[in-house]
Amino acid sequence: MSHAVAPAAIQTWSTEAVPQHQRLDYWIGAICEGFLEMDVTSTEARTFGATLESVPLGPLGVNRVRGTAQDVYRTRRAIAHSRSNYYYLLCKTDSPWVVVQDDRSARMLPGDVVLVDSRRCYAFHLLQSADTISLELPTAWVDAWLPDAGDLVAHRLDGRTGWGGVLAGFAQQLSPEVAARPPLPPALLTDQLGGLLSLAFGQSAAMPAAPDRGGRAALRQRVLDATRERHAEPGLTAAGVARELGISERSLHRCLADGATTFATALTGFRMQVAQRMLADARFDRLSVAEIGFRVGLSDASHFVRQCRRHLGHTPGELRRLR
Repeated sequence: MSHAVAPAAIQTWSTEAVPQHQRLDYWIGAICEGFLEMDVTSTEARTFGATLESVPLGPLGVNRVRGTAQDVYRTRRAIAHSRSNYYYLLCKTDSPWVVVQDDRSARMLPGDVVLVDSRRCYAFHLLQSADTISLELPTAWVDAWLPDAGDLVAHRLDGRTGWGGVLAGFAQQLSPEVAARPPLPPALLTDQLGGLLSLAFGQSAAMPAAPDRGGRAALRQRVLDATRERHAEPGLTAAGVARELGISERSLHRCLADGATTFATALTGFRMQVAQRMLADARFDRLSVAEIGFRVGLSDASHFVRQCRRHLGHTPGELRRLR
């Protein structure tokens, strides 16, 4: 016999509930209430907006975040004030982002999956948007499926291939709406998720750490994508990008050399592309040359002028006059 089960209520927090100047503060309170204590900053505070939808699924929690680009931090102070802790399995499908936990970081591509532990400090750098499915997993539940879960945090699972792809597809289907009206008993769905966790992370642990020569083309593209994404960071180094991708600095330089380029050349090229675009657009005339240089990662205005003359053939002022 089947038994009808009343749908669970989806709890929703939205910054639309408060005036614009209060929205970032409201959002910090919302995620502290709906998730855990965390800090949030955003370069788009003046136009900030976000929503959080949350619903339980058996012992788990299904959460969907939508909103403006932001940086989220789980600090030691927040950990000390938290009564409960969880693992979180996160999947973001629309744009790349960066996750950091302990001394490990990973650049996540759309559709990839990652696990984090709220008992340890972490940071999420949601560079274009915050749209993410976040599954809240009790620590004891995760430990039953992944005995070495603590060693797997901030480890990128490719969401397009193998069991990682299957796990990513399953996680994306676990929206708040599905969790509120589950198509199968919650116990079956949560067991399915646990089994996929074991398969996906087991496969990942068995993969070779170093790519072969053929695989360096794909690695090179990841390095270039990560460098492009972070070009605006002053002082960005090859070592920093290598740490983010979980590879050695030697592997980074080797894969770039296979493509007849270097890290410095690639980084400068990305910065100059953006600078040229900004200097050609009248909407950016309100910014000084030094401000444009800072926005592309060059905090020294004179160095920025020299780089433009060398790589673009003109100074920033000349490029504005020539458009």
